[in-house]
Amino acid sequence: MTEKTKSKLPSDRAKKILSAIIDNYIEEGVPIGSKKLATYDRFDLSPATIRNVMSDLENLGFLSSPHTSSGRIPTPKGYRFFIDRLLQLQPVADDQFTSIQETVTQTKSNSKDLATNVSSTLSAVTQLAGIVTVPKKQESTLKEIDFIPLSEKRVLAIVVINDSEVENKILQMKRNYTREELQISSNFINQNYVGKSFEYIKNDLVNQLKETSELAQSLMNDIISIADEVLKTQKTEEYVVSGENKLMDFDELADIKRLKQLFNAFNEKQQLLQLLDKSISTSNIQIFIGEESGYKILDNCSLITAPYTNEEGSIGVLGVIGPTRIAYQKVIPIVDITAKLLSQSLK
Repeated sequence: MTEKTKSKLPSDRAKKILSAIIDNYIEEGVPIGSKKLATYDRFDLSPATIRNVMSDLENLGFLSSPHTSSGRIPTPKGYRFFIDRLLQLQPVADDQFTSIQETVTQTKSNSKDLATNVSSTLSAVTQLAGIVTVPKKQESTLKEIDFIPLSEKRVLAIVVINDSEVENKILQMKRNYTREELQISSNFINQNYVGKSFEYIKNDLVNQLKETSELAQSLMNDIISIADEVLKTQKTEEYVVSGENKLMDFDELADIKRLKQLFNAFNEKQQLLQLLDKSISTSNIQIFIGEESGYKILDNCSLITAPYTNEEGSIGVLGVIGPTRIAYQKVIPIVDITAKLLSQSLK
């Protein structure tokens, strides 16, 4: 007698068989059939009965049959049900905890070094690709600015930000500027915009431009152009991926063409940044399985993320990328504890 598939949820017996199939596939990466499942001590069922249950699970969309095998493998829908309803998380091993703790406490905060070191540790501990966004800086406000003319339409901007941070930026302008023109621009900005963000400075300059006389518009346009170039250098948002080569160890991701597309996605960054942005505004673990990510290149992957914070709130996201058959019971707690330890170290 088969399990009823009219309901949208599997029976208790089917849940146990689904869990066994997923556990086996995560461990071995090959389809499993009813005969092997019947040998498991947890089941006192015949292969025929298990086969009928597997058929019902397939009808529910939780399992699929590869063309080359009579066994079954989990689908993204099956993984989602497993994670939401059946998964039993395992505590992080002591040596893994120690490795993570040492990394987050010894790494300088608010730097790319932080993202590099934490992503490398995540990759080493999980044997997946680790991903960490560079911490978002607090909104930069101006303390002082000075400009020095360079050759070939370039200008050196010396910017003092947030009271103490000094940044030297080379700006590529549309024309050459004299020292006197740049002095007028820096004086105007320093007199009117100390303590303001560069976004505010640019917007306010644009509004003032509408009210200036025709004679002053040329000068105001120059100031806006310079402020705009400085603003562009403030908007650097990036992440670090470590251990991409570990993805080659999984047969389902080992296709050269697919790997090349995936590595290109890591380098281009835009799509992954949009996906990671969905995680930074939450306080919980986020798990994207296969097509749940919304990006075709990740259809055979899972992404597990968690935001990390400082005293002002969320400033970045960390996580791992791997095949859909990630050992979720082990990896989710690792991502979670990494985010918590990193957040503690930044406060």
